[in-house]
Amino acid sequence: MKHWKSWLAAGAAVLALSGAAQAQEKVLRLVPQADLKNLDPIWTTAAITVNHGYMIYDTLFALDSKLVAQPQMVDTWSRSPDGMKWNFKLRAGMKWHDGTPVTAKDAVASLQRWGKLPTRGGPLMSRVATIVATDELSFELVLKEKFGAVIDMLADPALPPFIMREKDAMTDPFEQVKEQVGSGPFVFAANEWVAGSKVVYRPFKDYKPRSEPSDGFAGAKIAKVDKVEWVYLPDPNTATQALLKGEVDAFEQPTYDLLPLLQKDQNIVVKVLDKLGKMGHLRPNHLHPPFNNVKAREALTLLVDQEEFLAAMVGNKDFQQNCYSIFMCNAPFENQKYSEGHRKANVARAKQLFAEAGYKGEEIIVLHPTDQQLIGQNSLVIVEKLKEAGIKAKLEALDWSTLTSRRTVQDAPGPGSRGWHIFPTWWTGIPMASPITNAPLVSSCDKKNWFGWPCDEQTEKLRADFVAAGSKEEQMKATDGLQKRFYEHFHYVNTGQFTAPVAWRKNLVGVPEALLFVAWNVEKR
Repeated sequence: MKHWKSWLAAGAAVLALSGAAQAQEKVLRLVPQADLKNLDPIWTTAAITVNHGYMIYDTLFALDSKLVAQPQMVDTWSRSPDGMKWNFKLRAGMKWHDGTPVTAKDAVASLQRWGKLPTRGGPLMSRVATIVATDELSFELVLKEKFGAVIDMLADPALPPFIMREKDAMTDPFEQVKEQVGSGPFVFAANEWVAGSKVVYRPFKDYKPRSEPSDGFAGAKIAKVDKVEWVYLPDPNTATQALLKGEVDAFEQPTYDLLPLLQKDQNIVVKVLDKLGKMGHLRPNHLHPPFNNVKAREALTLLVDQEEFLAAMVGNKDFQQNCYSIFMCNAPFENQKYSEGHRKANVARAKQLFAEAGYKGEEIIVLHPTDQQLIGQNSLVIVEKLKEAGIKAKLEALDWSTLTSRRTVQDAPGPGSRGWHIFPTWWTGIPMASPITNAPLVSSCDKKNWFGWPCDEQTEKLRADFVAAGSKEEQMKATDGLQKRFYEHFHYVNTGQFTAPVAWRKNLVGVPEALLFVAWNVEKR
């Protein structure tokens, strides 16, 4: 009980300290999905850090509410008839938070950094012959291979190429940038940031919004409050009560068991912003035993019954569905073929496969994010299933932001090591729905792909076939091949598809129809 009391006390302290400030200024207070510890949205794929990126950085293109790419920092662009040369001109008058002008060199350096990561811009930038600034606001991108999804990649909403100052973008993408200076609608108040408690953003007075109305992630981004505070309250009961009492204005990821309390309050809006939803996910470490053996990865798959995992994660049929397509269900490339035989748990067969993989009783480390009730349930369930199969499994408890640093460790697990065997997460459905942007599918064999580091040349060939496809039929052939290969190589384990409602008080007006709760254009009345 002690940790619950400390959380409650911490939450009360944060609320009390902010009370006086609210009397003088309009403060939008959000309970975020996790604590913000890592600040570089290119270095990590953690959703909380990407959300931070959207607050302070801007993008070249962005998706509107209909998921159509629209120009954002870009003013005009053109492509050659053969699609091999692209020219972009940035909007004039944009500034960085330090007052210096945004230039084409900033955009070029940012795209180059983003493109060094195979799970980000790699599919595009590996096919680029040259990318150079041609004047203060213009740059040219020349392809060496055809790539039809240039704009779609630049508008990726889940892992976007946030544009940074050139000197920041020169940082190795496997190291975090040192300064948080963007050109977006809000400024990160570094001196007010308290890790484990509060993050503060203030409007950027010199931000130059687009002239079009706000629409999803696109259009004008106008700050209509004096300050935004992310108040970290890891106990969902505390967060729910704070929202009901009006002590906070929004709760990004309320738990499903508490939704009825919020839904019956006439002052609260409960809404699913991301209609396609998300996919629960268990990621094994492909570098070390036992999961460097495909039989162990298949065994892990045979311990997952999506009904059981979704019941633990969500427990509400209105927000969940079984899905065995690696490209999401209800999406253009949905394909659930080849998953027969892997849709129900088979503990006996899993135990046999672990033995065939050479498992000899070593301790299997499962990372457990204690402040993420949704995916934390995945850790709890899989540990029990592993034990049923005779595996010596151990939970290692840590908060989500610490986990996002721990999962980068490639050392072999064992006594005294920070290595790991399995961690849980979820992925936004939009990027998962395409072979180009499905980051955990990337199997590039260079240990620079997404954490877990699968290596499979056949997967990479099929992904390349999809990029080169000249017709819908050729794309479907490639995705069918990828679905088949997935159930031969077992890159990861899907634990079920779900939607996650956001909750906010009705005195917030103008919440954009984006894939997540964003603070621009939101007015507090």
